[in-house]
Amino acid sequence: MKLFPVYALNDITVVRAEGSRVYDDQGKAYLDFYGGHAVISIGHRHPHWVKRIEDQLHKIAFYSNSIKLPIQNEFAETLGRVSGKTSDQLFLCNSGAEANENAFKLASFHTKRKKIVAFQKSFHGRTSLAVAATDNPALVAPVNETRNVHFLPFNDVPALQEYFRIAGGEIAAVILEGIQGVGGIHVATPLFLKAVRTLCDEYGSVMIADSVQCGYGRSGHFFSHDHSGIRADLYTVAKGMGNGFPVAGVLIHEKFQPVLGMLGTTFGGNPLACAAGLAVLEVIESENLILAAREKGAYLCEQLKAIPELLNLRGMGLMIGFDVPEHRKDLKKKLLSEYNIFTGEAKPNTIRLLPALNISKGEIDELLHALRKLVS
Repeated sequence: MKLFPVYALNDITVVRAEGSRVYDDQGKAYLDFYGGHAVISIGHRHPHWVKRIEDQLHKIAFYSNSIKLPIQNEFAETLGRVSGKTSDQLFLCNSGAEANENAFKLASFHTKRKKIVAFQKSFHGRTSLAVAATDNPALVAPVNETRNVHFLPFNDVPALQEYFRIAGGEIAAVILEGIQGVGGIHVATPLFLKAVRTLCDEYGSVMIADSVQCGYGRSGHFFSHDHSGIRADLYTVAKGMGNGFPVAGVLIHEKFQPVLGMLGTTFGGNPLACAAGLAVLEVIESENLILAAREKGAYLCEQLKAIPELLNLRGMGLMIGFDVPEHRKDLKKKLLSEYNIFTGEAKPNTIRLLPALNISKGEIDELLHALRKLVS
């Protein structure tokens, strides 16, 4: 048997990692400014994260969610405290797509409605309804097609108001990323987020804050939606939540009444996942990484602005994007081949920077040096 091809692969075989560097089978080091799609939030193999998982392995790795697992309660209480959402309920699952699927279900159960509002350039996952709410027809198989999802322009308040005027009584939920990741690092404005909140309140719809990539401190706030001062009904989280261990969840407002059997999961909230998740939150607190993301992101943006060929700089904290002119479209490849630096991209010519929240200023300067050399 061989693997089913999924991504175009770089000819690099990574065998170990530490901090903000990964190493190939030849011993070559690479600076990681992408974190495996924003997954590495506290650095590769952080000692506290490793120890938390190792200690848990000596106790219990897995059992069914049909019995009490105290570490789940510890995780929920810690996440509530660090995120500021102390009164919310937590449903634990395994991936961002699964979190969004369950958020849609909760919204539909709660409102008894079917319609979902999503936005152009959005990405919410590859499972059935999550991919239907993702603005990329190439990912949507015929079986995923539905008339229940309506796409609107991002950050367009009048368009949002007009659609609610027409169909507000049928809308179960509005889902939006506080910062669109795959779409190219586009930040939702406070005005837009407040309009979503106001219209959802007025029409009895549910606001879902997709924080899978833009949450967990990456923006310099725990949730990137927080910069507007609004509160969503549901927050979906994953990626940086486990620092590489599959962990995801839905933070659920207390107004949602649980019914046994409404949601379910086999592996979600297993003890190892909770141990990994607790480690991330403990490191975020002990190393003050939300403030670090804000401050280091501000420094990085200030320096990037001074490089004239980097266009349309945007983002918050350590979730940053910029465009490059057509004659520099190979910049991402050159960063990797000539300077051993991993970055992300969005089509057509956007570079995405999603490093660990504890990346050092010296490592940021390494990236800046490489960029200056390549565009000089």
